[in-house]
Amino acid sequence: MICNSMGIEEKLRALEEELARTQKNKATEYHIGILKAKIAALKRELLAPKKSGVRSGGFDVKKSGDATVVFVGLPSVGKSTLLNSLTQSKSKVAPYAFTTLNCVPGVMEYKGAKIQLLDLPGIIIGASEGRGRGREVLAVARSADLILILLDVFQPHILQKIKEELWGAGIRLDEEPPKIYITKRLRGGVEINSTVKLTKLNEKMITGVLAEYGMHNAVVVFRQDATVDQLIDVLAGNRKYVPSLVALNKVDMVSEDYLREIPFEFLPISAEKGQGIDRLKEAIYQRLSLIRVYTKPRMGEADLGEPLMLKAGSTIEDACNRLHRDLVKEFKYAVVWGKSAKFPGQKVGLQHVLEDGDIFSVVKK
Repeated sequence: MICNSMGIEEKLRALEEELARTQKNKATEYHIGILKAKIAALKRELLAPKKSGVRSGGFDVKKSGDATVVFVGLPSVGKSTLLNSLTQSKSKVAPYAFTTLNCVPGVMEYKGAKIQLLDLPGIIIGASEGRGRGREVLAVARSADLILILLDVFQPHILQKIKEELWGAGIRLDEEPPKIYITKRLRGGVEINSTVKLTKLNEKMITGVLAEYGMHNAVVVFRQDATVDQLIDVLAGNRKYVPSLVALNKVDMVSEDYLREIPFEFLPISAEKGQGIDRLKEAIYQRLSLIRVYTKPRMGEADLGEPLMLKAGSTIEDACNRLHRDLVKEFKYAVVWGKSAKFPGQKVGLQHVLEDGDIFSVVKK
């Protein structure tokens, strides 16, 4: 039987109400885990509806530059003003809610990097369930290399609500993907292996959650002491793990004592007055974990004025793919100078990991 979208939402609401009513204790751990698995499976259906040939009406956003930063916040917190402060964009600014009705892009150039900034319409509570243009906004946020949460200085408490909306859309802020590896097999039931002691999961919970995803024969390997939420995230397969920054806007309107009372880390800024903007640019750059490397022709000097921007941990192969799509096919070896080289002019292969400031030259076959 095919369940329509409204049917899914009704089931989801009933399960969430049951979860909220259920007291958390040792006796209810299994029941809570199964409820969470059912909820996650239904949310996956809502996040990825079946193709029907109908346009979704979402934002048409083409990623560009070396990295993409998405602004997320309530209406009227100053996202458009901040975009204008960080870039040369002219996002419409007005002192009333919902000024930005579409996605407005801009480019921030900093330390050789071209960083795409996306000013999205303000989200409202219930965005992950489709209120306002919530699903469209959160879909763009899922593609970000960094999420900048912008808060009004008079509403710092809303941070937790925004994080809950992002969580509901499958976005995991400042987390690494769980070290859980699942391999399906045709028979033999569920085999559980772990390199660490599991203190938050037991065999009954693991097999029960797997069954909710129709997985009755599999090998599961845990390389960390995982929670049921992390197991569900791996099974859902649609989670995005994105770093974040929190900026508190309009700090020029309050006292230092007021700011000291706020119980979480944030970057204090005033987008309108330009206060804290340089510090925010540096924080964005650092949080993106970008490195600058330089190319050198075999018989010439390196062009130190035009860095190639890569993510930290990138390899020679990653650099080649950024330079030209056929370069990997023609690759013989590379010569590297800099921090990653054991000695100047070291010959390396495609899997050599580059570091900030490295210079490299590619030798073709």
